[in-house]
Amino acid sequence: MTAPALRLGTRASLLARTQSGTVADALRAATGREVELVPITTDGDVLTGPLAQLGGTGVFVAALRDALLRGDCDLVVHSMKDLPTGAIEGLRIGAVPPRAPVRDVLCSRDGGALAALPPGAVVGSGSPRRVAQLLRRRPDLAVRGIRGNVDTRLRKVDEGEYDAIVLAEAGLVRIGRTDRISERFDADAWPPSAGQGALAVEVRAGDAVGDDVARITDPDAEVTALLERAVLRRLEAGCAAPVGIAATLETRDEHGDEGGDAAGAGSRAVVRLVAEVYALDGAQSVRVERTVPKTEAQGAAGREDAAERVVAELLDRGAGELADLAGTGR
Repeated sequence: MTAPALRLGTRASLLARTQSGTVADALRAATGREVELVPITTDGDVLTGPLAQLGGTGVFVAALRDALLRGDCDLVVHSMKDLPTGAIEGLRIGAVPPRAPVRDVLCSRDGGALAALPPGAVVGSGSPRRVAQLLRRRPDLAVRGIRGNVDTRLRKVDEGEYDAIVLAEAGLVRIGRTDRISERFDADAWPPSAGQGALAVEVRAGDAVGDDVARITDPDAEVTALLERAVLRRLEAGCAAPVGIAATLETRDEHGDEGGDAAGAGSRAVVRLVAEVYALDGAQSVRVERTVPKTEAQGAAGREDAAERVVAELLDRGAGELADLAGTGR
């Protein structure tokens, strides 16, 4: 008997449908099952106003989760960076597909880089983290909030409402708008949101479809994205807090130097973790860097231990004085 089609809940925006379509194609290839998209409208799609005042990026998630819990669909796809870190009873992350580029990018009207923008230029971003990072480098800028899908935001640049905007590279890659990128910000110097570039496929806990969904997980994407989320969860900072976190897989030789042969004797895989907390005006920040063995980061307990150490150091160095962080790190 042919297995029934998997019903994949998705927001209706171009980016959401593109991301969900990628997941659907991967599931078809991995399982041989048909996948149908179920459009779902979220509060974030219909409400106006600053995103932080609406409850942060979680407004894009709640309706999808409700539909999944009701049984209206079998799985849903989230941008990992939009997914609140708190557990929801009855749901779990069933897969983390291959990760897109994690960096933030600048899209300017004249194609110039951040340093080339004129004094007082208007730059759009609705993210407190990005606002702080922009002001840290260019305190003269007028950074203003912006809402809307990717094309709406780009149109506001073209029409002169903004001189530039900051977006996630992953979204532009997925919808084929990379020609609009003026500058890519290095993820080490400009750490993105936890989980940026990654997708989270959520399923009901204990549901039989979980076995099929798990087939599309990319182990490297899972390790890095879930480690970043563990740090954010330990901070209890929320996905709208001025916090940047980047986890990068590297290979070290037996002496701890980079560039060892992953297949060679004496080399080991590690995750280099950078976490930075900013004052909202960008004037101050606290940064912590750590290296975690990949084998440790592959398990939930190991990720929690690593996150606890990183957060404890951030707080010991004054991160809690810069931002509203509820985590104790201990």
